[in-house]
Amino acid sequence: MTKLFLSLHVLAVVIAIGPVTVAASMFPRALRTAHGDPGDGDARSTLRLLHRICRVYGAVGIAVPVFGLATAGSLGVLGSGWLITSILLTAAAAGLLVLRILPGQDGALTAVQADDTVTAPAVAARLAMLTGVFNLLWAVVTVLMIIRPGSTTGA
Repeated sequence: MTKLFLSLHVLAVVIAIGPVTVAASMFPRALRTAHGDPGDGDARSTLRLLHRICRVYGAVGIAVPVFGLATAGSLGVLGSGWLITSILLTAAAAGLLVLRILPGQDGALTAVQADDTVTAPAVAARLAMLTGVFNLLWAVVTVLMIIRPGSTTGA
């Protein structure tokens, strides 16, 4: 059962978190493009698409901790420090996405649609920074999952 849970956990990470990190990273540049040419309907469509990817795949991402906890339970490592740290970092990344990045993208879409020339650049810079932190959190969690203390892989 452990191999099934681990497989589902890794698949959930690749399928859900990968698209969110890419789309969220692309959003600030697309926002700058849309801001630079307010009449560009394609740029606005791109922004809406990237935001939708972040929302939908972010919601699907709930499978990551669900399968991760199932895997940890079957391995008997629920009390391990590296796992608790990973859980806290995952919660921080999820909170950042839900409380700051997605609302920031909503605000950016509103600013672009209203042709707000003051708000869009500031929002793009803030979103770029928040997305960088989000991606860094996931990178640290990934490293912890690979080099976890007590690993039986011998690597």
